[in-house]
Amino acid sequence: MPTTTALTRAACEKLDAGDPLRHARERFRIADGTVYLDGNSLGAMPASTPAAVAQTIARDWGTDLIRSWNTAGWANLPQVVGDRLAPLIGALPGEVVIADSTSINIFKLLAGILSRPALLAEPSRRFILTERGNFPTDIYIAEGISAMLAGRYQLKVVEGGALVDSLDETVAAALITHVDYRSGFMHSMSALNLAATRAGTSIVWDLSHSAGAVPLQLSENGTDFAVGCGYKYLNGGPGAPGFVYVRQSHQATLQTPLSGWFGHTDPFAFALHYAPAPDIRRFLCGTPPVLGVVALNAGIATFDGIDLASLRAKSLALSELFWQLMDDRCADLGFACVSPRDKTSRASHLSFAHMHAYPIMQAIIGRGVIGDFRQPNLMRFGFTPLYTRFVDCWDAVATIREVVVSGAWRDAKFQARNQVS
Repeated sequence: MPTTTALTRAACEKLDAGDPLRHARERFRIADGTVYLDGNSLGAMPASTPAAVAQTIARDWGTDLIRSWNTAGWANLPQVVGDRLAPLIGALPGEVVIADSTSINIFKLLAGILSRPALLAEPSRRFILTERGNFPTDIYIAEGISAMLAGRYQLKVVEGGALVDSLDETVAAALITHVDYRSGFMHSMSALNLAATRAGTSIVWDLSHSAGAVPLQLSENGTDFAVGCGYKYLNGGPGAPGFVYVRQSHQATLQTPLSGWFGHTDPFAFALHYAPAPDIRRFLCGTPPVLGVVALNAGIATFDGIDLASLRAKSLALSELFWQLMDDRCADLGFACVSPRDKTSRASHLSFAHMHAYPIMQAIIGRGVIGDFRQPNLMRFGFTPLYTRFVDCWDAVATIREVVVSGAWRDAKFQARNQVS
């Protein structure tokens, strides 16, 4: 790991030359002159994706037509790709399925848990626990479920540091995001799972900013339920389908409120009444989005042969270098890092507060350094070890300094707010 702020660009190039993961960058298409530090929002496109999707369109759909549900295995893709994802999140075969979006999958699991007859019969368990800084869609879904269940449950919002102590006998279920989308702070899943077990409650984990970025051991750390998205570190493409993880011991008893036909034990029996599949298939709903699952499969394949411990080590080295360079070269320019200094509590992105964060971000994007902006004043930079280089950190910080010192960010074209930031 780099341990000095006195690094030169040549020193960064040397780090790249010795990087055991340097070959993985060839698995992606990244335009020359682009420093891409936004894989925490949308992963770069794998080089194999166009051919995989084109084959599905031209041969499987274009030639074989509907036969491809059988001949190309379309019908089983959600389970097949789920099993391919499972080792990346520390799950067992048969515990992960690709389906829908993160928001919909949160609804399935949380509503299913809260609708259990035994839980409804416990009036003392009246809270859905979450943290104040949770990603908004998670909170919106929890609010909607509370309203749908006629106020039987109330949303209890606490600060992140109060989650462990708040997991008590009044909590019906908790909805917790593993990695904070703003700061990159990473909760201890083991500690919170243990607290939930002691309180006799359940946690639904949102892994959107951790799957593919940090090693996860869901089976070993006591996780029962989790969801995540496919378009960030898993490189599945814009709007890629999400995933559902349910520990095998819970699969036959948790009822999903979205009882779609692909979650039926025998979809093509066309039975009059719903009979849920006894396994992970019950968390499917409608017809699988084949093109999206094929693209996600190509994204997951970029991890083939990658040691996850090396992935984590490089992630920390990149973020440490970036932070050091910001301290060394931009300390006098009004930036303040809001991410955890403690590496064990930090995932794979850093956020820097600045009073002019939005136009500065737009200005550096205009120069080929791509991060993103989060309200109210944060510049966010993601480090995807499969393709981010050490020299990218150097070039990004050099660009930030030049844009601020020159005042280039003041240009009117960088002040206008885009719909997506």
